[in-house]
Amino acid sequence: MSLPPRAVVVHRATELTELVARHGTRQQAGFFLSSRGRSLESLDSRHEAQQKALAVVSAAIPLDWRRAVAERNDLDRFVFGPEDVVIAVGQDGLVANVAKYLDGQPVIGVNPEPGWNPGILVPHAPSDVPELLFKPSIEERTMVAASTDDGQKLLALNEIYVGNRTHQSARYRLASPEGLEERQSSSGLLIGTGTGSTGWCRSAWQERGSLLRLPSPTDPSLCWFVREAWPSPATGTSYTEGLLTATDHLTITAEADLVIFGDGIESDTLTITWGQRLEVSVAQIHLNLVR
Repeated sequence: MSLPPRAVVVHRATELTELVARHGTRQQAGFFLSSRGRSLESLDSRHEAQQKALAVVSAAIPLDWRRAVAERNDLDRFVFGPEDVVIAVGQDGLVANVAKYLDGQPVIGVNPEPGWNPGILVPHAPSDVPELLFKPSIEERTMVAASTDDGQKLLALNEIYVGNRTHQSARYRLASPEGLEERQSSSGLLIGTGTGSTGWCRSAWQERGSLLRLPSPTDPSLCWFVREAWPSPATGTSYTEGLLTATDHLTITAEADLVIFGDGIESDTLTITWGQRLEVSVAQIHLNLVR
């Protein structure tokens, strides 16, 4: 007998919740905000918008389905099942946060604050959820994968960062798909998807006036950029950007301790040390985003 589907509602604690937890009481949180020219009222309205959205989503889940709730900070400890339907209620970045822990489960992005969030990855209103649970239209978003020579692996929806833990100079050897190799010292590398091409990778692309054509969210390709490569007698700057197709990989061999994290979550990292090798490529797993 097969299990019924499980709806997993993912959300992030609101700024109001975090402030009250940090300062102990609502009154103390209000005093802290007033000292910075802010008030609790604006936080109240945003908190209320998310609570209403969560209530509507919860009511939309069929009674015969199983259900679970996961907070953003607990995602690295939450175990998703193959029969799960994930409902992310919050900002666009919440979908990227949860994507790295999934293996093909459909994700419904719900926007509780249309006037605040762009809605690129959370395009749906809470009231859309009942229909989307039974008639989903899936868009496969390309993801990026990193794997080390000792078996560590990491997935990301937007981009993967490789560099020094404190964002100081990172030293490594870079080997491109074309067989070009160079020893570099830089502020790290970004390897991103088409979804991530609207974020951190786009900033690198725009700052340098790059002529690369950034991939679209569904393109099976990646873009990569080296940040602030430093020319010296021992390090070069010849290969600082490029594209990876579905059959390519970028190889980084560490010449110092390096960290690798995805989608800005620095608390969930891989580490490599001198001589270890990292390969970054298009992931075999897609994010199944419900449109």
